[in-house]
Amino acid sequence: MGRNVPNRAQTCNTEMHLRTPGHVRTFVHMATPTLTDRQQKTLAFLQQYLQAQGLPPTLREIAEALGFPSHSSAQACVESLVRKGVIERSPQHRGLRLPASLTQASHTQNELPLIGRVAAGSPILAEENIESQLEVDPALFRPRADYLLRVVGLSMRDVGILDGDLLAVHRTPVATDGQIVVARVDDEVTVKRLKHERDKLFLMPANPDFDPIEIDPRRHAFAIEGRYVGIIRRT
Repeated sequence: MGRNVPNRAQTCNTEMHLRTPGHVRTFVHMATPTLTDRQQKTLAFLQQYLQAQGLPPTLREIAEALGFPSHSSAQACVESLVRKGVIERSPQHRGLRLPASLTQASHTQNELPLIGRVAAGSPILAEENIESQLEVDPALFRPRADYLLRVVGLSMRDVGILDGDLLAVHRTPVATDGQIVVARVDDEVTVKRLKHERDKLFLMPANPDFDPIEIDPRRHAFAIEGRYVGIIRRT
C-alpha cells in the first residue's frame, strides 16, 4: 500500500471498507491476437494440462505431447504465445500460466474468489484453496483484481494491512522495486514489499517485529504470484 490516504467505498450487502493504493497504472488489453494452428494446439494443451494436473507442463512435456522436433522448437512456440499475451511465463520451473482473463470462467463478472490457506506446492487458484466467491466487482481496482487473499498475521501492519483483511490481488508474475506483492517462497505464500539491493532480493515486512526475508536463488524456489491493488476490510 502507498503512503497516500486511501480512498474508501462500500460494496456488497454488508458494510465493507475498500482501500486502493495510490500511483497505480492501468493496463489496456488489445484485441485477441491471431494464433497459428500450432500455437492454438499449444495453448489448448496448456489449458487441458492445468485443468487435469493443477500445475503447468514443462517444455519437455509440451514437446513430447505435441510432437515438436526439439525442446527448442517448443520453447520458440511458447515464447511466441508469451509475446502475444495469451500466456505468461515466470523464471521458475513449470513457470507457465494463463492470464487472468482466461481463468475467470469459474466466477461471474462481479465476483472474486477468496483464497484462504494455500496448500503447499499448489497453484494459488487451485480449487482446494478457494474458500468462497465474494460479490466484489474486480473493476473497482486498478489494475483489475483477479482474486482476494485472506491476510494472516501483522507483518504488514504499518502500511495498514491487518490480520483478517482481504487483500485484492492483480495476478502477475512481475513487479517493480517497492511494490507490495504476494510471493511464493518454496511452499509458503507471503505478502511483503519487494526490495532489490544490488544483486540481492528481499521481501520486506512493514512491522519491526518481523525480519526481512532474503531470497537466495540457490536455496529458494521463488515466484511472484500477484501484486497488491487494494484491501477490503469488513466491519
